[in-house]
Amino acid sequence: MAIVRWWDPLRDLSSIQEKMNQLFEDTFSRTRGRDEALGKGMWTPAVDIFETEEAVVVKAEIPGVERDQIAVGIKDGILTLHGERKFEKEVKEENYHRIERAYGTFHRSFSLPSSVEQDKISAKFKEGVLEVTLPKKERAKPKQIKVDVK
Repeated sequence: MAIVRWWDPLRDLSSIQEKMNQLFEDTFSRTRGRDEALGKGMWTPAVDIFETEEAVVVKAEIPGVERDQIAVGIKDGILTLHGERKFEKEVKEENYHRIERAYGTFHRSFSLPSSVEQDKISAKFKEGVLEVTLPKKERAKPKQIKVDVK
């Protein structure tokens, strides 16, 4: 009597799912390799952008970055945030078990709406959050023109 291997389609699907998960994890991992995590890569800080009656506000989370490592610029209607988070060398690299925080430079750019007063933009940095305030131009108010009757 011949031995016939019983086929389990669910086991094959589970194996395919594990391989796909690993593929996506490798592709979209925040730290793509030990060297990049140690300061050679780029990362992207999370940003919230919202609007009030007076201004458009951009808030960027950049913990672990010193104030002097952040640059905010405006050119040709583009707001640019640039900086660098450096790897702390307090612990020897070989003593780390896992490195998940991203290190290196970051660069974010945003198109400014025409309603922003570019000369009055301000920025403040507190507790790892950069807040850039983009004041709106004063809206054109309707003007009454007096008509003289002669």
